[in-house]
Amino acid sequence: MEATSSTISDFKTLARSISLVENEATGFESLLESLHPANIPVVGFTGPPGAGKSTLLNAVIAQLLSQDKKLGLILVDPSSPFNFGALLGDRLRMSAHFNNPNIFIRSLASRGSLGGLSDKIVEILEVMKSYPFDYLFIETVGVGQSEVEIAGLADTTVVVLVPEAGDSIQAMKAGVMEVADIFVVNKADRSDAETMANALLHQLHISGRDHIPVLKTIAVESQGVTELIEKFTTSVTTDAANRKVLLVAEKALRMIRNQKMKNFDRNLLRADLEKEIKQQGFNLYRFVKKYFD
Repeated sequence: MEATSSTISDFKTLARSISLVENEATGFESLLESLHPANIPVVGFTGPPGAGKSTLLNAVIAQLLSQDKKLGLILVDPSSPFNFGALLGDRLRMSAHFNNPNIFIRSLASRGSLGGLSDKIVEILEVMKSYPFDYLFIETVGVGQSEVEIAGLADTTVVVLVPEAGDSIQAMKAGVMEVADIFVVNKADRSDAETMANALLHQLHISGRDHIPVLKTIAVESQGVTELIEKFTTSVTTDAANRKVLLVAEKALRMIRNQKMKNFDRNLLRADLEKEIKQQGFNLYRFVKKYFD
């Protein structure tokens, strides 16, 4: 594979390029610097476990594939506690489409990231934008602050909820209310679906975000999927673009920090700390200050 190529024309090259970047293998920086990412719509799916994100995304993918669209998926899985690799949930979640020649699926391990997103996802998304996809999708593990972090990557963030969440809608994190471009109440055949949708609309009204759509879907029956696709192809707004700049700036700072910390010896720090912390009057600020220079 040519590490200096700026466009990617086949899935094998794409997969190798992603592995090169994810593992920081020799030549990965040259590859990243040579890319010319296209302006491909990126749609993020997030929400609590059990909301039916994967089922809904499956239904969306099936409809787009029937229109002969080329799709790229990044599925962020929990890390293995032993080797920090992805648990490869895509084999189960997307089994109906796995061998379709118009779809590329990549699992990424969250690797302990507090936001639920892999630290390498920014670079990997740029690599995938160098292939001629019609849409790119990101699905998170749906824990921690992943809903907020995904908004820094996606042009449209879809937050999937279920009717049973209605009682806790008042306590929903403000960040989630701010980053969602579309709310979906999935499993809308359940009795509390209308109540949940109304509660969301009320909260959006209070926060001055009446323009955010609240849709109801039944993913297992593909009900509401057409309406959802229509919304995420037209819902990119000015406030979403401004929000994305702020959140991507945070990602850029993280990349800069990681680069500067790349050669830092954590084991040496741990050994030094183990010795110093036993001293009477130990002060963490004084301890770390010697590392500032």
